[in-house]
Amino acid sequence: MKKLYPIIFFFIIATGYSQTKLNTDGGIDGFSLYPNPVTQGKVYITTEHNAPKKIMIYDVFGSPIMETTILGKELNLSDLDTGVYVLRVFEANKVATRKLIIK
Repeated sequence: MKKLYPIIFFFIIATGYSQTKLNTDGGIDGFSLYPNPVTQGKVYITTEHNAPKKIMIYDVFGSPIMETTILGKELNLSDLDTGVYVLRVFEANKVATRKLIIK
């Protein structure tokens, strides 16, 4: 019986931590990213709630390139070079990740 106590303790702790993490499996409700590929230097990010969004952009090696917060739906990307990037959007404790192509 004493051998079961550490296992039970582990499951209780694991359950507690899993309930406080970000919701990464469901994504952001109504998430839309357009146009992709980006040709005019602007991209529009819309969601169901249109709350403020924290935006992080990474290159293909995982290095952070840009971090900003937008209140509306328009994001200016004219400073980025042509290429493929990873875009992460954080809104109201939810996360969406997409590939972003800039031509």
